[in-house]
Amino acid sequence: MIRPALPLLLALALVLMAFGAVMVGPFGLSPGDVLRTLVGQGDPQATIVIWNIRLPRVAAALLVGAALATAGASYQALFRNPLVSPDILGVSAGAGLGAVAGIFLSLPVAAIQASAFVGGMAAVGVVTLVAAAVRGADRTLTLVLVGVVIGALAGAATSLLKVLADPYDQLPAITFWLLGSLASVTSADILPALPAVLVGLVPLALLRWRINVLSMGDEEARALGVEAGRTRFLVIAAATLVTASVTALAGVVGWVGLVIPHVARMLVGPGFGRLLPVSALIGAGYLLAVDTLARTIAPVEVPLGILTAVIGAPFFVVLLARGRRGWA
Repeated sequence: MIRPALPLLLALALVLMAFGAVMVGPFGLSPGDVLRTLVGQGDPQATIVIWNIRLPRVAAALLVGAALATAGASYQALFRNPLVSPDILGVSAGAGLGAVAGIFLSLPVAAIQASAFVGGMAAVGVVTLVAAAVRGADRTLTLVLVGVVIGALAGAATSLLKVLADPYDQLPAITFWLLGSLASVTSADILPALPAVLVGLVPLALLRWRINVLSMGDEEARALGVEAGRTRFLVIAAATLVTASVTALAGVVGWVGLVIPHVARMLVGPGFGRLLPVSALIGAGYLLAVDTLARTIAPVEVPLGILTAVIGAPFFVVLLARGRRGWA
């Protein structure tokens, strides 16, 4: 009985979490302060903190968490593998290389984010072209293997730029970006990423039935009238667009797209029509909680990538230990 109402319950919990996250920080706010500010009657200091700092950061955490979780669910269903994450085709490595190149060239923040987006999309484009040129091999396996190779090459290029970077100025910025953070996010940073994420999510929602069929294998998909190659290309393009957009915004944030789809699958099953919205809601709440912890757990902010790894790795081991009955 609770399964049909689960998305509504998760959405309600997400609203309450977002309200609580706005109150938490070095400048503490009460529920009354937040409500008065939202209706335009707050004091000037609270208004600046909420509208210029807290709300953009909360919105960014929700967007990044939802995007990575839905991309992870899409890749896992497409490749029929529970160990697949959004960076399987090298998108995170490519985005990292693009951002590091932008920092190395001392570009402005907007240009660095654009470089990260272009790098992520370019990496997956190269993977797709190289995989298409390989004949006589399993298409899915070829994509994964080429993705690993391109990701390794992008990682090597990133390491080279770190060696060449200024150790007092550029290297700390590069290291901090690669670990992931929402510390400097503003409304102006979110606005370019939001349309790209929505454009990527729409095909995933429209193709939910075909993704279910494709998860059974190419032969079964063809028997049911689904063109496997075209559907796979559309899903990869949409999930890559979503991942590259939020990676350009927040840096490299791991484990969200790997762990959250497992949690959602345990709650609603493998049907992609139910899995997609539940993954988005849980992913948004999870990253919001992690980001709130990152800015309050210590005097110096902890990068998101560290916390998601510390929390996600043992949690994923527990999921694997309990998930012997299978994932699909």
